[in-house]
Amino acid sequence: MHTILESERLLFRPHSITDLDAYCAMEMDINVRRYVGGHPRSREEAEKRFPKNQTGTVTTDRLQLWATVLKVENIYIGRSGLYPHFDPAGATIPGEAKLAFYIASNYWGNGFATEAGRAFIHFGFKELALTRIVASIQEGNDASSHVLQKLGFAITSIEKGQRTFLHFALQNPNLI
Repeated sequence: MHTILESERLLFRPHSITDLDAYCAMEMDINVRRYVGGHPRSREEAEKRFPKNQTGTVTTDRLQLWATVLKVENIYIGRSGLYPHFDPAGATIPGEAKLAFYIASNYWGNGFATEAGRAFIHFGFKELALTRIVASIQEGNDASSHVLQKLGFAITSIEKGQRTFLHFALQNPNLI
């Protein structure tokens, strides 16, 4: 399986069927799902959402969430990456992408989300020449909010509704 991107301790690659159990375990974990939908998924629901036929390379299909693997142990610990940013009408916003990182709860507190975020910011600005990277965090997800602020993101708006979301953005410093 080819690597899309690499950082000091992590590698990012297409999902493989060998990731299925770890992926499902994350989707069934209330701690991971608390801020992404609010409830854990059943094994059956998780399997239906497992990324299939992910064939991206460093030159095509680069805007998606990739398997995030701890290099030393070659263990799937989550998924992260950049994916297209859409406007309210559903059209892709040119030059922008959305950052996401989902790390298995037993790997929290080790700086993996920050490391993944840093790798994808560099990739987005240097390799993809994005003008802006955005992210959305549900209110109360202080750990993810802290990671984004540590990476240089600033809150641009707050969306109140059934759930409240903080919207963050980071401009490409090479274009300012």
